[in-house]
Amino acid sequence: MTPNLVRPLRPALTVQRRKAKVPSYAVASAVAIGAVAAMALVNRHFAKKAERDNPASGRFLDVGGVRLHYVERGSGDPLVLLDGNGSMIEDFDSSGLIDLAAKHFRVVVFDRPGFGHSDRPRNVVWTPDAQAEVIKQALPKLNLSSATVLGHSWGASVAVALALKYPDFIRGLVLASGYYYPTARPDVIAMGAPSLPVVGDLLSHTLSPLISRAIWPLMMKKIFGPQSVPTKFEGFPKEMALRPSQIRASAAESALMIPDAFLFRNRYADLKMPVVIIAGEQDRLIDIDTQSARLHSEIPQSRLHRVAGNGRMIQQTATDEVMSAILKVAGGPSKLEAAE
Repeated sequence: MTPNLVRPLRPALTVQRRKAKVPSYAVASAVAIGAVAAMALVNRHFAKKAERDNPASGRFLDVGGVRLHYVERGSGDPLVLLDGNGSMIEDFDSSGLIDLAAKHFRVVVFDRPGFGHSDRPRNVVWTPDAQAEVIKQALPKLNLSSATVLGHSWGASVAVALALKYPDFIRGLVLASGYYYPTARPDVIAMGAPSLPVVGDLLSHTLSPLISRAIWPLMMKKIFGPQSVPTKFEGFPKEMALRPSQIRASAAESALMIPDAFLFRNRYADLKMPVVIIAGEQDRLIDIDTQSARLHSEIPQSRLHRVAGNGRMIQQTATDEVMSAILKVAGGPSKLEAAE
């Protein structure tokens, strides 16, 4: 018998070497990239929808290449309102403060750079001083040569910067729920993450809007506490605040909060105009004794109004008291007595 000299071929080179395995890390990377892209597309859709559903209610000014959105109501002496971090004109509007103030004043309310419908160019570090400069340049375009200015929260820092830089322009200041002196704030590190280069852009377009949307009720409970969120706040366009661009702007202001307080901390005595400082006694974000009360002690002509049973959002939960503070600053003794 002739020996079988033909050996069986290896099973088709072991089925083409069992087809080259795709590395697991490549699969994981592809899944991650797909998830990131999906989140970015979802957030872009929500942002575009928010802008369609909430068109600009006011007019626009071009100030040195920055497109500012503003609303104007009423007549009389000028009053400028500056909103807090993460907010926009609709906060003051839904609170009823604009309509109340318009009975006495010509009210001008700005969406600060990066919020609402205002631009926020990336080539500028938007400190309170930088924002004060843009606001000051905008006002002559509206035929305003002086005004009473109210700033809430981060807007209070912009109001202070405006008063320090242009004291002759400011008739009086109302500083509501402001942060004036640097303190240890571990929460600021987390809040400021979306403002970081590259990583911040990735976060603000992917995870941050989704997380913010999920924790929105808890955030509102904290900033409004101990008061409940009023029904009128339903007029605030939440989805506008959750756009990637506005989340990034808000994060940048969080990151600047402590450094800016450090720069201003020894300059408050230079404010010589009438000043009313107003804050909720149960603010859950800052200690008003080490902030508003300390500021009052350093500005001799200031008045301090502590609003009992209220937290940070006094423009919403104590609107009449905020209006009274405006009248105290702008009107002198006769209007003060009428307001009280």
